[in-house]
Order: sequence, then structure tokens, then C-alpha cells
Amino acid sequence: MHAGAGRLEWDPALAAAALKHCRRMAAEGPIAHRYNGELDLSARAGQAGAHFGLIEENVAVGPSAGMIHDEWMNSPGHRTNLLNPDVDRVGVAVVATRGVLYAVADYTRVVESLSAAQVEARVASMIRVSGISILGDPSDARAACMTDQGAPHSSNGLQAGFIMRWQDSELERLPQALTGRLASGQYRRAAVGSCRARGVEGSFTAYRVAVVLY
Repeated sequence: MHAGAGRLEWDPALAAAALKHCRRMAAEGPIAHRYNGELDLSARAGQAGAHFGLIEENVAVGPSAGMIHDEWMNSPGHRTNLLNPDVDRVGVAVVATRGVLYAVADYTRVVESLSAAQVEARVASMIRVSGISILGDPSDARAACMTDQGAPHSSNGLQAGFIMRWQDSELERLPQALTGRLASGQYRRAAVGSCRARGVEGSFTAYRVAVVLY
């Protein structure tokens, strides 16, 4: 622990992405976050297998690891990245050449890689705590997930009383508007559906979910 920031876990995918970029920096000479013909940071990390909702990077060249660390800690932007409490994974690469060290540190907030069925199961488990039963067929909720508004055609003979759609990189809690409905006592059943996230750039990971209450 340092300056209120949590402990970072090593991420092999981030380390692989950092090493690839670090080798490019060593070959180019002048340091940069992206060179001509190179993927951007999020795409490089995603290509290496990382899943994340937030990503940032520090790069440097210097005579020693200690001096590079001091440079980062004395640079407001680099220090913010290094001590950001919102990141929890790190991958670091160092290449020694021409008497200096080239360094890259990639930081992310990890996001689990979940299938649609796994997303639905996780959301369903949080809904069951309210005493509401989950329908076995998610098709209506999946259809609702793929639209922006309105109720999809019912295939189960039930009339939807409320539909909640949202998108997030974390599935630790239900939206407040949904929890309020669950606590109202108006509903007895729910259908949960997941579909492809919208507007997610590069390799960022997010989940789109719809819950239909009956």
C-alpha cells in the first residue's frame, strides 16, 4: 500500500503488451505512446488478451530503474497513473540498449471475460435475493436488451410490468432504479437477458443487460 492506493496484481497480458511496445520504443529511440503503424494502447492490450474498463500507460527512458521511478513520481501525470486507486492490474517491461533503459508500465482496472449466459446468471443471482423467481427462458429479455425502448413481443404469455436496460463494465450491483422496483412488492417474476455492448471503443470490455419484471 502507498499513498492510499491499493496493491496492484501482475497481469501477464499487460506485460506482454508493454514489452511489445517497449521493444518498439527501443528501436525508434525517441519515446512515445504510439508510433506510425502501431495499434493504440487499448488495442495493444486487448490483442494481448487483457480485459479492462480503464487503461493507462507510463513510458520513459533513463539511465537506471531508480531514476525512471523518480521521474514518474515527480511528474504529475505519471504519478497520477502510478497511484490511481481505480486501477488494480499492472504489466511492466524494460529493455536495456545503448546504455539506457526503456520502460513501459501499463495499468488497468480488470474486467472479467464473461459469456452472455454467465452475465445473465450473475444478474439473476442478485435478483433472487429479493424473492423474485427467474424465468428459465431468457429470450424475451435478450430481445429487450437489443432495443432501446418498449417491450418486445412476449413469447411466454406474461405482460411486462417494467423493463430495465443498462450497460457497465462491472456487475457487482444492480442499478438503483431496478433495486427500488424489486423492493416494491409489485413483481413476482423476472427474465434476464444479455446482448452485445454498444459504443465500446477499442478493446474495452463492458456488458449490456436487460431485466424484464412481471
